[in-house]
Amino acid sequence: MDGKRIKLMQGNEACVEGAIAAGMRFYAGYPITPSTEIAELSSEKLPKIGGKFIQMEDEIASMGAVIGASLAGLKSMTATSGPGFSLKQENLGYAAITEVPCVIVNVQRGGPSTGLPTSPAQGDVMQARWGTHGDHPMIALTPSSVRETYDLTVKAFNFAEKYRTPVILLMDEVIGHLREKIEIPNFEEIEVVNRMRPDKSSSDYKPYEVLEGEIVPRMVPYGEGYRFHVTGLVHDETGFPTGKPEVAEKLISRLINKVELNKDDISLYEEYMLNDAEITIIAYGGTARSAKYAVELARKQGIKVGLFKPMTIWPFLDKQIIDLSKKAKKIIVVEMNFGQYAIEVERVANKYADIYRCNRVNGELISPDEIVAKIKEVC
Repeated sequence: MDGKRIKLMQGNEACVEGAIAAGMRFYAGYPITPSTEIAELSSEKLPKIGGKFIQMEDEIASMGAVIGASLAGLKSMTATSGPGFSLKQENLGYAAITEVPCVIVNVQRGGPSTGLPTSPAQGDVMQARWGTHGDHPMIALTPSSVRETYDLTVKAFNFAEKYRTPVILLMDEVIGHLREKIEIPNFEEIEVVNRMRPDKSSSDYKPYEVLEGEIVPRMVPYGEGYRFHVTGLVHDETGFPTGKPEVAEKLISRLINKVELNKDDISLYEEYMLNDAEITIIAYGGTARSAKYAVELARKQGIKVGLFKPMTIWPFLDKQIIDLSKKAKKIIVVEMNFGQYAIEVERVANKYADIYRCNRVNGELISPDEIVAKIKEVC
């Protein structure tokens, strides 16, 4: 078909294919439902292209191995779900303050604790942003189809490399185990971003020095003659610890700003039938699939409703949400939790629009009919 690669593919499989296309050459993980296929397929595919796969003893060690591999120069990823995501949080914070690019996939399932291991949920939205302690940067992307999983995995690696930060791919069980026919792009069509390297000699290199006009330090792998120190403590440009308040303020502010000041680049979303919408539905991940069909059903009944689908969950799309709230005076946030994203929508938009919630936490996907019923309720 004109050189196109057409394949019936599972969401978890698309994640691995996208990661390899983006340059992933190291995976460390521990099998956990519903993300296990990502580890299985990585173990099969990486050795064939000179990459490395390691099954670690737990999720804590998995995250540590990913950080180490990235410092050594390999694009690295791990995947998990539920309790495993909780275990990764301390090392995830370490990656944030040491500015180590890596990708963490969380295929969400029902919780808390062991919860509903084989059922879908979207209960880790707030954990993705605030799961580790302290003020820290975070980018989290969420797909709603198999092709989007492929594309957003590539984006996750590109953002990680560009901004030297951990990036979370926040999937859910619906998308992880969904199978769809997709067209896989040719490699030459895929934008691949690599970390910026220093142009100084090893003797002049400071691992956290920021050049004029830049906000992200340049990075060189261990083993190439550049000796430098990495610590989870607040550090200066040399990488060594410091307790100076002015240095701490400068570092933490820069970590936050390298994401916040680049929100226009990081913000990914789709709009559907919003031009004349009097009611806006906000939905993401697997739930967005039901929401889109619900919009079509409601339109057939003469109700002017549209869909806003954030693919960037963090940083929060406050500018876009505020604009939406000024146009449609009623917003329904649909999600498989008790309103984690809705809290943020209410925070920025409740002065302009009435905000409603449509939630489910029983391990089942919210149906289009349920969303249509909510639309009629608020009309």
